[in-house]
Amino acid sequence: MSREKAIATPSKTKEYLTKYGFSFKKSLGQNFLIDVNILKNILKIAGVTKDIGVIEIGPGMGALTEQLAIAADRVVAFEIDQRLEPILQDTLADYDNISVIFQDVLKSDLYPVIQEHFKQGQTVKLVANLPYYVTTPIIMHLLMADLPLDSITVMIQKEVAERMAAQPNNKNYGSLSIAVQYYTEAVTSLNVPKTAFMPQPNVDSAVLHLTFRKEPPVYVKDESFFFDLVRASFSQRRKTLRNNLVHYFKDQYDKEMIEGKLKQAEISGDRRAETLSIEEFANLANILVQN
Repeated sequence: MSREKAIATPSKTKEYLTKYGFSFKKSLGQNFLIDVNILKNILKIAGVTKDIGVIEIGPGMGALTEQLAIAADRVVAFEIDQRLEPILQDTLADYDNISVIFQDVLKSDLYPVIQEHFKQGQTVKLVANLPYYVTTPIIMHLLMADLPLDSITVMIQKEVAERMAAQPNNKNYGSLSIAVQYYTEAVTSLNVPKTAFMPQPNVDSAVLHLTFRKEPPVYVKDESFFFDLVRASFSQRRKTLRNNLVHYFKDQYDKEMIEGKLKQAEISGDRRAETLSIEEFANLANILVQN
């Protein structure tokens, strides 16, 4: 059963804000979506269907949650702001396939939650309008947690979405791009203007769709060292690869050794990190870690 008018409209949102005397907390990055068409597009991009289980982060007033409940089999939403509990009980009262957990998702173990709330073997997707201030920590937490998730579809700051999906030789390409693309295939799918939110944020947003890979696109002998090397390479973007690596690894390798390893990897030390592919980083990491 669904209500006559969706939550995601300016008038409905204002109605609930007034009814419960709710005030937005800047520290929680609260920007509620007020455009139903955008929400339906997010569901389309995510591939939400009646047999799918969905995890949502930051339901806010329940605008996206409602659309997910209509389209999916079951929805489990994590909300950090306890003040939203009476509002969500009201806005989502018509739906019996939603569970709201009032916890910080960064401090939650999602694996038992998935086992408890979804059917065995059910495809589970994560779909969310994420708070800008905590986007990267949440996404990296989800990617590294080794969860049985099929995909992640999130509304985030446009600039961050572009960084996560960027390819080499692009100003947005960096260590974040490589970290995200090591675990997933990343695509930015939809640009969303500030006017689609209440209150309006200072920046535009985009929908980022991440499909989990069955295995990483490259083989690395030591994942932790691989990510260290990538971070080191981008530590000062304007510096050459050689200079960044010599400075970062000064306690492990001398300049001559780094130069020798770069030659072995057939990578010029004069290049900048943003020109290297994930394959080149993997090869260099595997050569360096042999030492």
